[in-house]
Amino acid sequence: MAGETDLARLLAEMAPKPEGQDWGYAVVSGPLPEGLDWFALVREAEGLTVIAPMVALRAAGFAAEGPMARITLTVHSALEAVGLTAAVSGTLAKAGISANMVAGFHHDHIFLPAKDAEKAMAVLRGLSHA
Repeated sequence: MAGETDLARLLAEMAPKPEGQDWGYAVVSGPLPEGLDWFALVREAEGLTVIAPMVALRAAGFAAEGPMARITLTVHSALEAVGLTAAVSGTLAKAGISANMVAGFHHDHIFLPAKDAEKAMAVLRGLSHA
């Protein structure tokens, strides 16, 4: 099934879902530990960024930035959809909430300071019903 491209439908149907655990970011200079339960990897010139549950990063001995909350937009957004990231991150920015967006094939995920998770959910629900 193809993903949605219409911005109005994406916003109305985004159905944000909190993922319920603390997440963190760490930079890894060597190989990843066997069995590390990571969510995303980003290769940059400075090293490999790992996004994973905070407890897993600490257990592996990494100095991690966080804690972060993860909110998944459960609507199936097409990779070529225009405006969803801007609308979501812009609305969160107006509320004073930092948003780090990660897109998968089916869904968009927002990583934000854990302390702002409840406020972010309220803001996103408001955007969805606007």
